[in-house]
Amino acid sequence: MTVAQLEEVSIVRSGARLLDSISLVIKEHERWVVIGPNGAGKTTMLQVLGAQMHPTLGSASLLGERLGAVDVFDLRPRIGMASAALADRIPKSERVDDVVLSAAYAVTGRWRENYEDRDYARAQRLMARLRVEHLAARTFGTLSEGERKRVQIARALMTDPELLLLDEPAAGLDLAGREALVGTLGELCLDPKAPTTVLVTHHVEEIPLGITHAMLLKQGRMVAAGPLAQTMTTSLMSYTFDLPLEISTAGGRWAARATYRPRF
Repeated sequence: MTVAQLEEVSIVRSGARLLDSISLVIKEHERWVVIGPNGAGKTTMLQVLGAQMHPTLGSASLLGERLGAVDVFDLRPRIGMASAALADRIPKSERVDDVVLSAAYAVTGRWRENYEDRDYARAQRLMARLRVEHLAARTFGTLSEGERKRVQIARALMTDPELLLLDEPAAGLDLAGREALVGTLGELCLDPKAPTTVLVTHHVEEIPLGITHAMLLKQGRMVAAGPLAQTMTTSLMSYTFDLPLEISTAGGRWAARATYRPRF
């Protein structure tokens, strides 16, 4: 099953092409990483995949529905997303368990929604899976950055989505926090029952185990896309980042370092 298909998609804003003629097919059960430097168009790409932005040119189909010919409010609950923009909309005074639970109604901040016992049970299971169940009674604003990331991912999974989108989930974390979160993401990506996943980052060290495919973006254009090992090559990554790089793997994890000699 094709989960997402982009055909010659371009996004133009104020005369600038944020994405330029992107074509991509994402299949069910695949785990993708979209990687590139700042300003490459990664977040814009995720907004298209999340039905948050329509193509200026080209066409995008998500979960069998074509953008522009479907009510996105019916489509979006089938897509889970965690991003800094979403985190900014979550009330800092909201209890953690309510942050996760309220995703069932696609709202941020509980009001007068009626939830069923199965909703509460699912929220508890997801918080346990993301290792934040002990934070249930805390407010979102009192959490550390790493804790907030985990709560957001639990929320993104609340509706049992068919597509999961993660926008730089490890951004802003210290080394210990990053490694703990990348480990949890690896468990999720390796789970055959988990949704098709697309993760955005500009650090190869943040690619978790279980990622199957990669797409490289540079200045809004696709450099390469395909199976992870065939795409994350030294030559392609060096071109993508305009920097001579050495790409290596160890234990399924990726690393990158510059190969030039600094001048003193």
